[in-house]
Amino acid sequence: MSDAIAFDTYRFVKRLTTHGFTEEQAEVLASEQVDLLNSNLSTKADIDALRQSTKADIAGVRRDIEALRLSTKVDIAEAKTSLLKWTYGAMIVQGGLIVGLVKLL
Repeated sequence: MSDAIAFDTYRFVKRLTTHGFTEEQAEVLASEQVDLLNSNLSTKADIDALRQSTKADIAGVRRDIEALRLSTKVDIAEAKTSLLKWTYGAMIVQGGLIVGLVKLL
């Protein structure tokens, strides 16, 4: 990862040494400060990579949704067919029962 921000370590060390830090202390603190900043801040490249990854994830979800939509349409069509078969079957049985009862009477 590249540096998230430009940090003037020379100026930072100079200010610390001016205010009582040893040069070694100031350099260690500057180094830690740079590491802290760079590990917690995102660069434009980081954000672009995340954006591309998110776009790919969204495309995958869209494909999944489309597959689910098609599967649901098939399931509904199968349910309609089954319902019609049972309905017509029940009507034929009822008709047969009615005809049978009428003949008995």
